[in-house]
Amino acid sequence: MTNKISAGLLLALFAILYLLPLQGHPLFIPDETRYAEIPREMVASGDWIVPRLNGLRYFEKPVMGYWLSAISLSTLGENRFAVRLPSALSTGFAALLVFYICASCYGRNSRLPRLATFVYLSTFGVMTIAGLAILDTPLTLFLTATLILFFKASEEPAGSSRERLFLLGAGFFAGFAFLTKGFLAFAVPVLVVAPYLLWQRRRPDLIRMLVLPVIGALVVSLPWALLIHQREPDFWNYFFWHEHVHRFLSEKAQHAKPFYYFLLVLPAMFMPWTMLLPAAITGAVKNRKKQSGAKKRLLTFCSCWFLFPLLFFTSSSGKLLTYILPCFPPLAILFSYTMLQWLDIGFAKRNFIQWAIGISITLLSLILLAISGLQLFGPEHLWIFDQPWKWLLLVGSISAMLLLLFRAFRNTQELQKIFLFGISFAILLFTIQFTIPTQSLDRKAPGPFLSRHAAKISADTFVISGQDVVRAVCWYLKRDDIYLLSTAGELSYGVKNDDNKAGRLLTTAEASAFINKNRGRIVLISDLKTYDIYLQPLLPEPVSVHSSSDEGYLLIYY
Repeated sequence: MTNKISAGLLLALFAILYLLPLQGHPLFIPDETRYAEIPREMVASGDWIVPRLNGLRYFEKPVMGYWLSAISLSTLGENRFAVRLPSALSTGFAALLVFYICASCYGRNSRLPRLATFVYLSTFGVMTIAGLAILDTPLTLFLTATLILFFKASEEPAGSSRERLFLLGAGFFAGFAFLTKGFLAFAVPVLVVAPYLLWQRRRPDLIRMLVLPVIGALVVSLPWALLIHQREPDFWNYFFWHEHVHRFLSEKAQHAKPFYYFLLVLPAMFMPWTMLLPAAITGAVKNRKKQSGAKKRLLTFCSCWFLFPLLFFTSSSGKLLTYILPCFPPLAILFSYTMLQWLDIGFAKRNFIQWAIGISITLLSLILLAISGLQLFGPEHLWIFDQPWKWLLLVGSISAMLLLLFRAFRNTQELQKIFLFGISFAILLFTIQFTIPTQSLDRKAPGPFLSRHAAKISADTFVISGQDVVRAVCWYLKRDDIYLLSTAGELSYGVKNDDNKAGRLLTTAEASAFINKNRGRIVLISDLKTYDIYLQPLLPEPVSVHSSSDEGYLLIYY
């Protein structure tokens, strides 16, 4: 397969798996609606300096991720595709950087650039996260660019113009990363670069090679940092102490998880390639080619890049799946290299992939039978899908997977066998985005329900919302003046520092009085469980109640 054909196939794979589904399912709460609404309010208000959510100060992150989405919304309109596009494109550019650094060290005609790029794009964790509007994908792109440019600089003669150019570029991207998620953008590169330079016995370069990246990062980040300090003097105090120190060290940190959390989820996120790790390990141990020069140094650099940030994230009190996304580019490179080493052992010993394919076929066949049996013969309350087309689409997808896996099992060409194995699972992930059960969408994606009622809610109607759904309410109603009921959650800082002092957070007693005072102009949006158990006994009798489903949300007119 020529380089042009393989590049075209990778580009087509990216377009189909990453771009095509972006307009699919509704936005999920809370993350996607948050990262849609803040940019929408930026565009609507014209204020691109101070992040606001529901018209309230929102200081949990800097602005770069919001800017990317705001540019997309301004260009493509306020829709799901535009909201998710920056995340998908960030993943595509990160994959391009993986290809670039592998080709730079191993040559464009080597198998490694193509395999590493394919592995990265077909990994469960990368595919799943890239289809969501969150900040970890642009952060991963900027960190990947920072580290790859630093590695390129380390390969140039000390003090040369090319070294200075690469170092300055690394600093620029570190600045972009800082504007996306804060000081993590500096911690991760240092955690990679310092052990690598020490490993290479280049201790004097530890300081020398950090000067230009620091200058580049300041050039990019300082203008907004000064502007936000001028506009909001408390931003850096809140952002540093609450969003960094408290989250990293506190036992009561947001998203607190045990220290071994990432060790448990990493194998699942690296599927389907986790199933081939025995082959990769065998290749690394039994076929140790003595790499030299840039090839060996790239592997060393990727080892530092994967291991030390993973240990850093593991030591943090707060943990989310998406935090370790920056570890996947080096993991894809290391895995692909060791897989190619395994292929060089010889066909007679390539039984690991046959076992992986055989196990996959067996498990998928059982899943197919179970889903079909429940859907066709099971009681209605056990049905996974209430829409037959979703079940048929999923069955068709699993059937296509099985055909590809059978083809892979019989194939005797090295990379084709691995490609067929990987693409079969990618088909499943692609299809799942269109076959999410209605029950899950009712709980996590209230957009269609809110959209149906948006035209009936006039501009002079007061809207009260639970804090769990307020971001979606703002996005779908195009409002930034929603009242919060009982708790403010992540909007607590904004509520306490609201310039209008309008009392945007209401207790149930205050909400009851507010409703009685403004009869005919009040809409309450709440999840069904909270309303039935906690709110209904304490609030006035409504005029009408509209429900999205038995497990979804209520829209209540007073």
